[in-house]
Amino acid sequence: MNKRIAVLGSTGSIGTQTLDVIAHHPELFSLEAIAGGHNVELLAEQIRQFRPKLASVATRDLADKLKTLVPAGTRVVYGDEGLIEVASANDADFVVTAVVGNQGLRPTLSAIEAGKHIGLANKEPLVSAGHLVTAAARRMGTSLLPVDSEHSAIFQCLNGERRDEIKKITITASGGSFRDRTREQLEGVTVEQALNHPNWSMGAKITIDSATMVNKGLEVIEAHWLFDMPYDQIHVLLHPESIIHSYVEFKDSSIIAQLGNPDMRVPIQYALSYPNRLSSPAKPLDLAEIASLHFRPMDYVRFPCLRMAFECGRLGGTAPTVFNAANEVAVARFLRGEITFLQIESVIEECLNRHSVQPNPQIGDILEADRWAREAAAAIS
Repeated sequence: MNKRIAVLGSTGSIGTQTLDVIAHHPELFSLEAIAGGHNVELLAEQIRQFRPKLASVATRDLADKLKTLVPAGTRVVYGDEGLIEVASANDADFVVTAVVGNQGLRPTLSAIEAGKHIGLANKEPLVSAGHLVTAAARRMGTSLLPVDSEHSAIFQCLNGERRDEIKKITITASGGSFRDRTREQLEGVTVEQALNHPNWSMGAKITIDSATMVNKGLEVIEAHWLFDMPYDQIHVLLHPESIIHSYVEFKDSSIIAQLGNPDMRVPIQYALSYPNRLSSPAKPLDLAEIASLHFRPMDYVRFPCLRMAFECGRLGGTAPTVFNAANEVAVARFLRGEITFLQIESVIEECLNRHSVQPNPQIGDILEADRWAREAAAAIS
């Protein structure tokens, strides 16, 4: 195989697990380029282990520091342009986009235009600009391979199947940190409580998004674009154990599901090795040990952010961009202690109420809607 990989967001949860997969199969994968953010010490450690030719950090000062910590064979760049260079201006065959938020949009588009295949762990490019990203991928003949466990599950369930025979796809949701609490019991919850996810080990932002169900809403919009699926054929089901990662129902009422223990290295590795399967360090699933699985219908009153995501997806245009950007700012404000947990959803809803949706936006329109939403969300009390 000898696939050359670039990783955007290498110091985050998905990024570090991607490097773990690469380390388990050094004969098949090599790290060509890498981009971290502000964690220079961890990034330097990764560079010393994998020896990529190119590395990027957030700022010039961090780049100057990184240069003193890494071998001479690694060129160091920084900022948004550095991120784009790691995504596109190198010999990588495959780019894993694992940065957080909408900063992944331009690098993802640049990687596609450079002919790279994409391992998509960053939902926001498809959420904000799905029509542009999918059109570019079709034009360039590049693959968009899902890294999220839910989308990887659907992708695997659809292998060899005809798309016109799909009845619906169902994305499962763990319910996050507060899945067993009523809305009244969410009053006054702390950041520490919100970050205590029962199933998955993830970064702070995505863990909060799991608790609000924004993350599932972003996955719904992403699934719409990845699988060319109408929103009426996309369903969400609460499944606390996170063993069934998602499933597909066909016209004949047959259902194909993908199961496994909660371990992100499995979908990451499948994206890297596709269409092949490799041995994995993940713990095998023992259904007898699990003994029982549980399911609950989705409650859109209890989780209004998921309702808003479906509404924004159906509206299209700049609505999903505003939904995503407002959420990013609201989550950051919650993590800083500026607003309560329940105010995250009210900030998002207020931004959506104030926004005039622009249909068929181009990249400049999307970036402007993103900027406007961030400013609006920062000012809402």
